[in-house]
Amino acid sequence: MDRVNASTPATPADDPARAAFAALRTLEGEHLLAELRDHDPAEELATATRLRRTHPAELVSAALGQARLRQRAVAKFGAGDAYRMYFTPNGVEQATRTSVATYRAARFAALGVRSVADLCCGIGGDAIALARAGIAVLAVDRDPLTAEVARANAEALDLAALIEVRCADVTEIDTSPYDAVFVDPARRGGRGRIFDPEAYSPPLSWATAAALKAPRAALKIAPGVPHEAIGPEAEAEWISDGGDVKEAVLWYGEGFAPGAFRATLLPSGATLTAPAPLPAPPVGPVGRYLYEPDGAVIRAHLVADIVERCGGRLVDETIAYVTSDVPYSSPYVSGYEITDRLPFNMKKLKALLREREVGVLTVKKRGSAVEPEELRRRMKLSGPGAATVFLTRVAGAPTMLIGHPLG
Repeated sequence: MDRVNASTPATPADDPARAAFAALRTLEGEHLLAELRDHDPAEELATATRLRRTHPAELVSAALGQARLRQRAVAKFGAGDAYRMYFTPNGVEQATRTSVATYRAARFAALGVRSVADLCCGIGGDAIALARAGIAVLAVDRDPLTAEVARANAEALDLAALIEVRCADVTEIDTSPYDAVFVDPARRGGRGRIFDPEAYSPPLSWATAAALKAPRAALKIAPGVPHEAIGPEAEAEWISDGGDVKEAVLWYGEGFAPGAFRATLLPSGATLTAPAPLPAPPVGPVGRYLYEPDGAVIRAHLVADIVERCGGRLVDETIAYVTSDVPYSSPYVSGYEITDRLPFNMKKLKALLREREVGVLTVKKRGSAVEPEELRRRMKLSGPGAATVFLTRVAGAPTMLIGHPLG
């Protein structure tokens, strides 16, 4: 049974969104969602027309919308959970993907954390991961519909015994009874993404103050946060999953390293750390090998660590491409052997690719305004060969580097 907050009416008649969600949770709504699990969005009009013969139009519209959200959510939550859960449009967009939430929950659990106040819980993605790690969670969100969706998700995944959902302003929550605090401020507004940490809701300064009051804490922030916005009390970690940077986390309290920078790669869990910001790495000529650091390494400003490990240098002081004269293998980089270096010139590149009979071209760029698809179109490729071209700057000059992946 739902544990509805006393100050929050279950389904007020003046809130159509909550009324529609309540209808989805009826037996009729659940059956309709099950029927729509594998529906084709391209045939939605015909599907809606058919279903409205036997179901209320408002319920059909709500079910079709929820079915679309579930299909989108599979990429983050996997089909096994996504088709049991409920979502809002913002919830799908802003929720942490399961792999990242699971990793973060495991860090808490490894330190003996047994209870967490999850502030700004959204649709409950992080609360679910924490509960599955054996941690009791107070999940708080001020939006009544979002709180109801989080509660429904806890129940749908059989985690309601570990997740208490409360509709409230997070700034009014007493977190002192909990072992740790997790804060995920809203980073989207009416005009899209919010880049100023003080424009988050709640602001980063409030979240930091809340974190410092707790024995342990984690703040989820945008990966592009300026390093100068990170206080010295935090261990800052950037997390990538499958090569894509997903988020940054600021860790506080016992068991974390204040002032340290960390890059973590999922699914392997490989972690690169530095106790403090690193000095600028050397710059030099392009060698036989080129290394492209993982995005989390770049965001964490740990490229200098890669340079030192491979005995290399940057190709340009503003570009995160590392070069060396010897091969180097690491989970933190993708390596390439460079066969050609050309000043930026489309005609010369086209002639070279034709000479090499390159039919498959991978285009990577850093420090170039040229779009990969446009370049491939202009090359008019044909042949059995394959190559990788890097559009970048070398010592400030627009340059094309051609090669192939190591291994």
